[in-house]
Amino acid sequence: MLITRFGHAALLVESASTRILIDPGSFCGDAVFALTDLDAIVVTHQHPDHLDVDRVPALLAGNPGAVLLSDPETAELVTFGTWIPNADGLETMIGDLRIRGVGAHHAVILPEIPRIANVGVTIDDGTTTVFHPGDTYEYAPNDVDILAVPLGAPWAKLSETVDFVQRIAPTTILPIHDLTIAEGAYDLYWGQVSTHGGAADARRLAQDESTRV
Repeated sequence: MLITRFGHAALLVESASTRILIDPGSFCGDAVFALTDLDAIVVTHQHPDHLDVDRVPALLAGNPGAVLLSDPETAELVTFGTWIPNADGLETMIGDLRIRGVGAHHAVILPEIPRIANVGVTIDDGTTTVFHPGDTYEYAPNDVDILAVPLGAPWAKLSETVDFVQRIAPTTILPIHDLTIAEGAYDLYWGQVSTHGGAADARRLAQDESTRV
């Protein structure tokens, strides 16, 4: 599979014949919303940095055949497209890739803020499994090879990030959800996670950079 970072939490996962985009949010550059030939668009939850409601309609117009998959709350809220509610354990075959829902709730930001739905996804081609958790460290599926690690967020703490990576025990980690971290401080976060998380392979991808897994 080929994985491309498109800003903050957006990932494009591709096999030889299938293209799946995850979380085209407000921190993404315009390149995300100009993508075509997508087979599916997946949204883990409703927050703007994961779903840009102003620009996603143009993305849908450019990909009229794409399957639209989201957490159940987002599926009810959005007024554009026909979204299929995703759920923990639900499997959806898109071409030669299998999407499986993981979890149900967003991480706690503050006790005073109600938790919203958050359904992460694993994507696998029968050989390699990629996990994008959305905004939570709560759920730890088995047999994950490639983990997209949310690196910085109002709900995140560095020790919990490291613990999350250790519990998942992937071979490879990639940082996502990191545009809240200043460049000068980035290595304070990524250095600790890559050193102490236990993954053999830590790949920091730049925006719009791809890696084959």
